[in-house]
Amino acid sequence: MLKRGLIIASKDLRLSMVGGQGLTQAVLLGLLLIFVFSLSRPAGQIVEPQAASAIFWLASSFGLVLVFNTLFSMEESNEARLGLLSSPVPLHAVWFGKGLAGFGLLLSSQLVFLPATMVFLGQDMKGSFALFAVTLLAADWGLVALGALLGAISQGQAARESLLSVILFPLLLPILLGAIQLMNSVFSGITLMDESSWIGIIVSASALFSGAGLLLFPFIYSGEQ
Repeated sequence: MLKRGLIIASKDLRLSMVGGQGLTQAVLLGLLLIFVFSLSRPAGQIVEPQAASAIFWLASSFGLVLVFNTLFSMEESNEARLGLLSSPVPLHAVWFGKGLAGFGLLLSSQLVFLPATMVFLGQDMKGSFALFAVTLLAADWGLVALGALLGAISQGQAARESLLSVILFPLLLPILLGAIQLMNSVFSGITLMDESSWIGIIVSASALFSGAGLLLFPFIYSGEQ
């Protein structure tokens, strides 16, 4: 499964980079959100670290929706999904490959969002860089695990693409709340007393979404065939 998943991820990343759709749209939307929120601060004042953290993860979440809509629409546009379903490739490898490609695209967009947050929202990384790295990787793990599962629901059909965002955001709340609190600590430099608890919540939710993806993805992806 891992080898075939890596092949699918490589194919999706190559097509995304050539077409420039998934990553470019996610980055532009995220930067637009960060810039618009920066206009709400009074002249000469900075945005509160917790608010800046929330804006960063909001931009990441909307970028996630665009990334997985693009990744799953690739097969729908030329009916290549039928080829995947009829091939000997296990559908779990498709979920893993889509998730891995989405992880790469999301992380790349966040590497643009972070300096934009610092510049437009007046933030600085006063806390631990290790905490930032752990938070980013653990939260992104959960985001893409769920995004790769629910992205199969839309499957590129315009009438159903909105279902991804409607279902996705409520389920992501535990991960987003924890990520916002920990990112607030990174921006403000104030150590949280329950830091390990928030990390535990993020990791537990990410593991739960990964298990759900492995179990449910084959039924969702092949449900209409």
